[in-house]
Amino acid sequence: MLSETDPQVFKIVKEEEKRQQEKLSLIPSENFFSSSVREAVGSVFMHKYAEGNIGKRYYEGNQFVDQLEMLTQARARTAFKLPDDWGVNVQALAGSNANLSVYLALLNVRDTIMGMYLPDGGHLSHGWSYEPKKVQNPNELVYFGGSSRVNITSKIFCTVQYKTNPKTQLFDYDEIEKIAIEHKPKLIITGGTAYPREINYKRMKQIAEKVGAYYMADIAHEAGLIAAGVNSSPIGIADVVTMTTHKTLRSARGALIFANAELIKKINRAVLPGLQGGPFNHSIAGICVGLGEATKPEFKEYAQQVVKNAQKIAAELQKYDFKIVSGGTDKHLVLIDLSNKPLLGKKFARALDYAGIVANMNTMPQETRSPTDPSALRIGTPWITTRGMKEQEMEIIAKWINNVMDICAEWKDLKFDEFEEKIANNDKINKISSEVKELCIKYPLKI
Repeated sequence: MLSETDPQVFKIVKEEEKRQQEKLSLIPSENFFSSSVREAVGSVFMHKYAEGNIGKRYYEGNQFVDQLEMLTQARARTAFKLPDDWGVNVQALAGSNANLSVYLALLNVRDTIMGMYLPDGGHLSHGWSYEPKKVQNPNELVYFGGSSRVNITSKIFCTVQYKTNPKTQLFDYDEIEKIAIEHKPKLIITGGTAYPREINYKRMKQIAEKVGAYYMADIAHEAGLIAAGVNSSPIGIADVVTMTTHKTLRSARGALIFANAELIKKINRAVLPGLQGGPFNHSIAGICVGLGEATKPEFKEYAQQVVKNAQKIAAELQKYDFKIVSGGTDKHLVLIDLSNKPLLGKKFARALDYAGIVANMNTMPQETRSPTDPSALRIGTPWITTRGMKEQEMEIIAKWINNVMDICAEWKDLKFDEFEEKIANNDKINKISSEVKELCIKYPLKI
């Protein structure tokens, strides 16, 4: 037993277990897996090396790994309603790895890729770079990055990024088309980490076709909502679809890549031997179990409730004069513009954590501040919905969020360390933390 063989690690595990049980996770990229998923991830599949593909392994003893991958692929086909001429890769270790595999398969070095501007909700793996200490003009609708190429994609490829409309904070498809026509990218990408609205995949595919580009839809965040039919699907529309499996899909940590039969062969070779060796069989086992769960009626009910909860908490926060980016959400996430409030993202996220509510600071459209001290807060409902919470609880949580802002407003001008000292032992913050814990006890995680 771990408690006997390594009490130090056991103690850390138990402390994390307690944290998850007693706090509310509102981070939209996090979720809580079923005991079955966790059992599969912790299974003997973690012992086996399985470099290669089904029926073509470089090591012996992979009969059951082959069975596991075939079952995972079959469940992925069912969950996402794949066309007959599409295939799926289940071996990529994470979402960024999956995206890089697609680039390696379809592009050449210094080709141009076009993705969403990171502060507006895009992702690092879509070609991010920036110019340090330079404040960007929020009204410029196209961005070319800078000398700090923080992600490998911007080191290898030429990148151009489109922004959301400054007035609506939504995709401006006509403007995206103009940018694509001017810069003629080889690959156009949609998806990201903080865009709360549905994407018109057919329109994006039309733009890509007009300039002779591939179109990749990265649905890492909304994958579970798409599998459940709550959000629209790019499967069969985009040339390639990538996703992580641990967010709204509520499966183990990993990634899936979908494409037609011709492209998936290239992508398979890019995954192996292009970027990685042996897959994580134990993670694939967990993904397989999660995909099985995602095809059941109760998962659709869950996904529907995730969106209802997100829309409800957004509406409740608006009653407290919180500005919601784009005016609402179609998904599981809500982006809160705090520019009209005393506290911005960094301080507010820390204050909420002391109150038992876990969220994350985030950039937002027309952001002028640093990503390390941004203007917004990002929250989401996958985890708290997994706990069984519904609209009534969203009202309570929104009230707590507002109370934390009111309590901490008087310390808004303090340096961060001084601010944290003030909230660390504040009686009012501690009271909210106790109330949060009481709510969590009513909706326990099934550990």
